[in-house]
Amino acid sequence: MELELDVTAVAHGGVFVARHEGRVVFVSDALPGERVLVRVSDTRHDRFWRAETVRVLQASEHRRPHVWRAASVERDPAERAGGAEFGHIELAHQRELKRQVIADAFSRMAGLDEAPEVEAPPESGKRADDDREGLRWRTRVRLQVDDDGNVGPYAARSHRVVPVTDLPLAIEAAERAAPLGEPQNRGGTIDVAVTSEGFVTVTRRDASGDTGRRPQVVHERVGDRRFALDSTGFWQVHRKAPEVLTRAVQDAVDESLFDPRAYNLDLYGGVGLLAAAVADRFGPTTRITSVESDEGTTDHAASNLAEWIGAQTVTSRVETYLRGLADRASAGERARLRVGTIVLDPPRSGAGREVVDLLAAFEPAQLVYVACDPVALARDLGWFRERGFQLRSARAFDLFPNTHHVEVVASLVRST
Repeated sequence: MELELDVTAVAHGGVFVARHEGRVVFVSDALPGERVLVRVSDTRHDRFWRAETVRVLQASEHRRPHVWRAASVERDPAERAGGAEFGHIELAHQRELKRQVIADAFSRMAGLDEAPEVEAPPESGKRADDDREGLRWRTRVRLQVDDDGNVGPYAARSHRVVPVTDLPLAIEAAERAAPLGEPQNRGGTIDVAVTSEGFVTVTRRDASGDTGRRPQVVHERVGDRRFALDSTGFWQVHRKAPEVLTRAVQDAVDESLFDPRAYNLDLYGGVGLLAAAVADRFGPTTRITSVESDEGTTDHAASNLAEWIGAQTVTSRVETYLRGLADRASAGERARLRVGTIVLDPPRSGAGREVVDLLAAFEPAQLVYVACDPVALARDLGWFRERGFQLRSARAFDLFPNTHHVEVVASLVRST
């Protein structure tokens, strides 16, 4: 079914809002203010449908030719590469749309009236994202391989592999290393990673996710500090993100509330990037415990944080660790938790109600929440507010240009 629709707003998830006979239709590859011809692709829900733009009838002033031909509206929706869903929008307006998504989520879910502007990553000595049109920032790329051996990203909201000849969001070294146009002998995935030191790894997984070998240990540099991690382990994908988030977390911690001897926590700690950010600001005797669920990642974190006398690492799911801490903490430990600083960088799904409740019960002096999903963050902020915390500050960073994703660093303190 094809419809002509007027697009009125942006929604979370890289889609836009239109209406047909009172029903909401989420439309891809559009812009607010446009009239578009769409093909309805999903009518399973009573409250909304999903549709893809087939042709733009009246274009927004903020529309531009897509930065990736493989994802352009000129292609059939089933053949459009996923992963650059804002590539048809001027870069400055992308950030305004992301601000609107944050503002809507903060208002609806956290009762907050203000939302931060979305900042471009600061950069010196190299061309900034705006000069690059938001291209060449990805240092890590995952490609899919279908049963016929074709290599490429999935089409949006599908498991159909779209063969491509270029990867314009990836840095040049990652694009060169990707086996584009090279038929593979089995289905699965291919991960390409390029470190800040220029080391390139290509990891092939079969359909079960098995690589057939141990991951390589690589190193990433942030300022003067070097971090060890597995080549297949988590690391921020924007080439400047580790530096941007290090500075943002350091700035978000209120020095007047920070006690280096307190029970400070780094939750979902990965290989120790943000624990190191805190310790670098407040000195090598800072006490901080980094909690991470993956044992190999925790081992790397222990090595990366070894120079700090007060740093320790724990392998555990965050909710499990916090439950145990709540059960066993002595009066002295609870007093140290109450004057502590907690940094958390949860996955896209957010911290969740149980973690929020457990953290709030410790009544820490301050929390710094690093989020890659504004809706999950807003939900958690609402729960923190219910438990007696208030948002002191929030900054948003455009660490995923030409996509709908955005990073937010929020600082919370106990309400007075």
